Amino acid sequence: MPDIAAFRALAAELDRIDLEVYAEHRKDPMEPIIGLGDRRCRLAVMGRDPGRHEVEHGVPFIGAGGQLVRRALFDAMHAGDSSPEFDFAASKEVGRTAFWCNTIPYKPVQNKAWGIRCKRSFHTLLADILVHEWDGQDVLALGRGAFDWFGLTDKELKAELATFWDREDRYLAHVTVPLTAQDGTMRSLRVHPVPHPSPLNATWYRKVPGLLAERLRMLQWGPQTWRMAD
Repeated sequence: MPDIAAFRALAAELDRIDLEVYAEHRKDPMEPIIGLGDRRCRLAVMGRDPGRHEVEHGVPFIGAGGQLVRRALFDAMHAGDSSPEFDFAASKEVGRTAFWCNTIPYKPVQNKAWGIRCKRSFHTLLADILVHEWDGQDVLALGRGAFDWFGLTDKELKAELATFWDREDRYLAHVTVPLTAQDGTMRSLRVHPVPHPSPLNATWYRKVPGLLAERLRMLQWGPQTWRMAD
């Protein structure tokens, strides 16, 4: 299980948690918004940090950007059949087919990204989750911030990821990265970057649904393949 006490201790040191939004929704600003999921999910989704809607519902990736990701999962799950309508309830239900994680599970003021120092302070806790709480290998990294997270503690890997990001085909290719937990356990993960799905990402926003669909197609992800066999 995630070390919630450790998350809360680190959160107490953050100076840009959006206390106003947490208070508005009567939520504890020290409680991390961690989605996690079935450890046998083939696919993990790594984002940057939660927003207003995530605070309100206590669920990650439930706002406008997250809905694009959930819609892609929904469409792949129901491809070729008379699928139910995609609505908020359906978006929450399809969330059980993926494992969810953010670089920092707290909403920052004005949704301005947390700094590198903050991300490094949480890195070990999140690495422990991905190594010990999830059995899959394929990670959708939403945007540069989530992608670069995998190289935060390794200069050589950071340089390798920077080189990969400069590739024109970065949204169709993947890179294999090592991830080490606090106890020394190491796993190799395949990281598949996609553009950040925020509506503010004017350059890529309209292309995100198609790129997500292509990623899921390449991974052969669907109703019979979203979960690994026990």
